[in-house]
Amino acid sequence: MSAASDLLKQHLQQRQLQGKTHVALRPGTMEKLTGVSHAPVARATPATEVFRTVAAAAAPAPALASSPASALSTLRETPPPELRKAGLLEVAGATIEEKLAALRTLAETWEPARAMKTLRQTMVFAVGDPYTSLMFVGEAPGAEEEKMREPFVGPAGQKLTAIIKAMGLDRSQVYISNICKFRPAMENQGSGNRKPEAAEMKACLPFVLTEIDLIKPKVIVALGATAAEGLGIPGSVGSLRGKFHSTSGIPTMVTYHPSYLLREEKMGDGIRAKRQVWEDMLKVMEKLGLPISAKQRGYFQAK
Repeated sequence: MSAASDLLKQHLQQRQLQGKTHVALRPGTMEKLTGVSHAPVARATPATEVFRTVAAAAAPAPALASSPASALSTLRETPPPELRKAGLLEVAGATIEEKLAALRTLAETWEPARAMKTLRQTMVFAVGDPYTSLMFVGEAPGAEEEKMREPFVGPAGQKLTAIIKAMGLDRSQVYISNICKFRPAMENQGSGNRKPEAAEMKACLPFVLTEIDLIKPKVIVALGATAAEGLGIPGSVGSLRGKFHSTSGIPTMVTYHPSYLLREEKMGDGIRAKRQVWEDMLKVMEKLGLPISAKQRGYFQAK
């Protein structure tokens, strides 16, 4: 099955979930997919008919006059909506809350992630205020997050909550998500975790991009190099932090993941790491126009 055919199938599945049973096709599109010529007739084609046609065109079939390459050419001419909108998913709903709920439902059975077999089964979506100006993006859920079905609730999550509190905010006032919506699987996993691979993040990326599009935060904080890479900002945290980058036109600050702070604390260099993260958060607060006290500015400064 070609990648383009997979994308069209996903689009048709989304439309069916939304109760849309027919698809408007350009004249000649069905003929290109099937290799059979018909008199031109203006009509809306049932989604199930297009779905069957795409599957047949992408499978080996010596008797057909057309090939998967011809179907791919057609798909390039008329890409499905999620391609036209730079990776965004279409979800039904009149409010942001309704659209996020529909997005969560779609993520539960998202075939590109399920088919990889390298991600666990429990989907962990996101949490927080959909009308916030500040969004945090991590890499993937861990054991505690999988258990609670909420991002950043383990030790790293408690550290993130403390950072948010130091900014003068409550956890409920921000939005917290992950690039990957499923915990990456490992042999003899237990409570062990690993960072998601590029393909695993790519499979889930449409969800976080759609969340960003719906929420439209004023600032995004990418927690760690993996999250930054998933958002299209490659590089080490050391080279990226301290300045704003861009995600879909939104200022994005890359800083160390809270788990890095925990590791540095154990190694005896926690103050240095905390100071660097706090410097990044001060820039975020300035960008958002949040009040900053002298005490806040003095956090973790060298004595």
